[in-house]
Amino acid sequence: MSKPQQPLNKRHSMLALGSNSTTTPPKKLKDLHSDPAYREFFKLQQGFQWNVCMRLISCLERLLGKESNGTNDLLVIQTLELIQGVLLLHPPSRELFAREIYMNLFLDLLDPQNCPAIQSTTLLALVTSLLDQPSNTRTFETLDGLLVITSLFKSRSTSREVKMKLVEFLYFYLMPETAPPKHVVTSATNTAVLGGRGREIAAAFDRDRRRESTVHIDTEIKGDGQTRSTTDKQEMLSKYLSNVQDLVEDLSEGSGPFGVGS
Repeated sequence: MSKPQQPLNKRHSMLALGSNSTTTPPKKLKDLHSDPAYREFFKLQQGFQWNVCMRLISCLERLLGKESNGTNDLLVIQTLELIQGVLLLHPPSRELFAREIYMNLFLDLLDPQNCPAIQSTTLLALVTSLLDQPSNTRTFETLDGLLVITSLFKSRSTSREVKMKLVEFLYFYLMPETAPPKHVVTSATNTAVLGGRGREIAAAFDRDRRRESTVHIDTEIKGDGQTRSTTDKQEMLSKYLSNVQDLVEDLSEGSGPFGVGS
């Protein structure tokens, strides 16, 4: 007598189907700049209604209003990572952080009371928001961002990992600024602070972003007077930190983390 046939596990059968060798392999990042789905995503981000960054900012605001615990901290970190990713995929959304109310979110998250993981992730998101956006940097300075950064660096309670990221941020901040054409993608030098994947994404979409139209979100660079040189920023940073000259020399000699002088 033959054994009754076992019922087919639908989940396993679907997994087997998904692993079929004929399945189209995922596209590489360098090929996505011409991908129709990505181009459609970019177009949707141009308007307020479908802008993902706006929704993530609202989510972050809600999370900051809740009591700090392990679960909430993890959600904050994940939201910051998503914001960083969206700002790399859609550079015009960075203009949102020229507004003080949004830039303040990053500065609030750099509070010494927050865990090192939140502080580190916030620094990466902050750098992404400042890439090729001098007007955002001016907002950061107006809100005493340099005081926040240097105070966290000087604090004995700040972890070594976070202090290393703070030094990287200061190198990034001290780089001379230029007023680029609207929405030009970040340069390889600037994206070095983001790490491998961030640098790869930025490079992959370089040509595509240069051809894209203007986003319909307010705030934009208003021409002369918006950029500052390394000397200008060195003078500002020296009010809070004593060894700024050493950082500037590292950058000029190409021995900093971005190899500017090489």
